Amino acid sequence: DAMEGEALVIKCPRWSSSMKVTWHHTDTNKLIPEEEGGSRIFSLKRFLWFLPTSREDSGNYTCVIRFLNNRTKSFNMRVQVHPYKQGVCFPSQIRYPNDTGRGKIVCPTIDNYENATIVQWYKDCKPLQGERYQQEEKFIFISSPRKEDDGYYTCQFIYTHKGNVFNVSATRIFISEAKHSPLPPQILFPRQKDVIEVELGGSLSLKCQARLGIKKQPLAVVTWDVDNSPVKYLHFPRFHEKTHSFAARDQAYYSETTLHITEIKKEDLQANFTCVAVNEMYNTKVTVTLQLKAPCEVGVPNILLIAGSLVLLVAIAVFVILYQSFRVNIVLLYREIFPPYSVKDDGKTYDAYIIYPRSHTNEANFVEHFVYQIMPDILENKCGYKLCIYGRDVYPGEDTASAVEKRMQKSRRLIILLTHQLINCKEPAYDQHIALYNALIQNDTKVILLEMEAIGTYEKLQESLRFIIKQQGTIKWKEKHTVHPQSSNSRFWKQVRYHMPPTHKSS
Repeated sequence: DAMEGEALVIKCPRWSSSMKVTWHHTDTNKLIPEEEGGSRIFSLKRFLWFLPTSREDSGNYTCVIRFLNNRTKSFNMRVQVHPYKQGVCFPSQIRYPNDTGRGKIVCPTIDNYENATIVQWYKDCKPLQGERYQQEEKFIFISSPRKEDDGYYTCQFIYTHKGNVFNVSATRIFISEAKHSPLPPQILFPRQKDVIEVELGGSLSLKCQARLGIKKQPLAVVTWDVDNSPVKYLHFPRFHEKTHSFAARDQAYYSETTLHITEIKKEDLQANFTCVAVNEMYNTKVTVTLQLKAPCEVGVPNILLIAGSLVLLVAIAVFVILYQSFRVNIVLLYREIFPPYSVKDDGKTYDAYIIYPRSHTNEANFVEHFVYQIMPDILENKCGYKLCIYGRDVYPGEDTASAVEKRMQKSRRLIILLTHQLINCKEPAYDQHIALYNALIQNDTKVILLEMEAIGTYEKLQESLRFIIKQQGTIKWKEKHTVHPQSSNSRFWKQVRYHMPPTHKSS
C-alpha cells in the first residue's frame, strides 16, 4: 500500500544478478518496459518503480524470474494507492511491525531508495520533538520508552531520481517493552453462521482463532461452548479442546483453540457450537452449526453415464484404429464422393513433375516404359491428373535448365523414382537438384518418392533424400505389380493417388 503522489518501489523476491527479471500487469500480461524518457512506471532488474504513484496504479503486478536453465517462476503482488484525507497522515493499511528492538524504530523501506534523506519523523501524525528522541540516519532512538510512547511513527523522506525530487513516507507501530496493550477481541475464523459438513460417526476439528491485543495478555481466553455450555463442563469424552497462543511480528497477540470431536452423533446436528473470545476489555462470539454431507448417489443414471462413457471411449479407439488401417481408402472414397468443382487458382499447370534416371542402358528400359506408358495411362487417362515428363513436355530448342525450373514451379507435386542407377549416379541430374531445393529449402512443393527397386538401407542416397525418407517414407513398387501394372486400384497406385492433390469435378 502507498500514498498517492509519493514514490514507490516494490521488489521481486528470490533474485540474483544471474537471473533475468521482467515485470507485467497481471490482468493483461502486458510487459512493463525498462525506464524510458519520461517514464512514470518502469522496471529495473528486480525493482518496479512508480515515480510518483497515481490512484489508477492500484492493481496486480507480476514479476517473472527466468533461471539459467530457462525455467521461470512468477510472483504476484498487489499495489493499493490511497488518496490523502484531511487529518489522516497514513491509512491504517500502510504500517509496518516494530521488529527492531527496545526503543529503536527503523524507517521502513528506506534501504530501497538510494541516497534517500529523512526530513521529518511524526508520532500519530504530529511532528516528533524532544530531547528523548535521538534521530540517526535511518532510525530514531527513544530513551527509556514508556507507555505514552506507544503509537504510530511515520518517517517522511525524500528521494531524488535524475534531478526530480519525490516524497516518500512509511509508518511503523511501536509498543514499549514495559506493558501489554489489550485490543477489542476480533475472531478471525470461523465466520458467523458458518455451516460445517460432517458425516455421522466421523471425527471433526473445529478451529477458532482470535486477536486479543498487543503483547501477551494476562487475561485472554478463546474457548468453545456447545449450546451455551462450556466444553470443559460437559464431561463428554468425545469432546476436548486444545489451545495455542502466539505473537506475530507486529507484536499482536493471538490465541487459537481447536475443538476435537472424536465421533459425530445425530444430536450434534441440532446443536450450536459457539467460539467465545474474551479479554479484559470485551468479549465476542461466533456461532456455527453442523449438517450432514450430501450423500454421493450412485444410482442407475450414474451407472448409465459410466457405461455410456466407456462405450464412447471404445468407439473412439475403434474408429482411430480403423482410420489408421484404412486411411488411404477412406480419403480416396471421400474424394470420389465429394470431389471439388474447381481447384483454387494456385498458379499451377501440372499436378506432378516426374524425375527419373535417364539412360539408354537395359536397367532403365522398364523405368522409361513406366514413366512414358504406365504413369500417363493410370494418372492421366484414368485418374484425371496432368503430368509433366521430361522428354515429352520439355520441347526441343528450349533452354533445358530454365524449362525444367519453370515447369517444377508450375507443378503441385514432385515425383522422384528411386533406382540403383539414380543412387549410383555421381552427378545427380539438374532437375533432381532443383526438386530437392524446392522441397527442403523453399518448402513449397511436396515430394512423392517411388522406390522402384529394393534400395536397402539408403546409406548411399544423398543426405537430402535420406531426410525426406525419414520424414515420410517411400511407396514401394513390387514385382507383383508388373503383372497388372494398369490397375489403378492396386495398393501401389492407391498410395500414389493418396499423396497426389485432389482432382476437380467438371462443372
